[in-house]
Amino acid sequence: MRRTLALVALAALAGCNKGQPQQAQEPVIKVQSEEQKQLHQLDALNLAIALKRAIYDAGYTCKRITDAGYVGTYKNLDMWTAHCVYDKGPDGSAQVRDCKDVVGTGLPACAIRERPKGSFTALK
Repeated sequence: MRRTLALVALAALAGCNKGQPQQAQEPVIKVQSEEQKQLHQLDALNLAIALKRAIYDAGYTCKRITDAGYVGTYKNLDMWTAHCVYDKGPDGSAQVRDCKDVVGTGLPACAIRERPKGSFTALK
């Protein structure tokens, strides 16, 4: 069975001024850890390892990642997706959602915009 999971790196939201439209909006400040920034630099093997840790930390399992990559930014959150071979089977910096559940949340679809260098076939 294959399962596609979306991973959202948590980031603090700052500078919201939605209540008073007559004032200039404050700039949005994105808080991002060095580990989150480093995800963009990883090759396929190391990205798969990082995403598998987030998947396991969220209580899911993933025997093998067959594809993964950066989805984009939603508000102040970086989103990543991984296609897993699901088996039976925890990092507080990520939320993991099944891609079929993302559709009704208003989050962007689990469509990869940027893939890492390397191949996921080596992960079998």
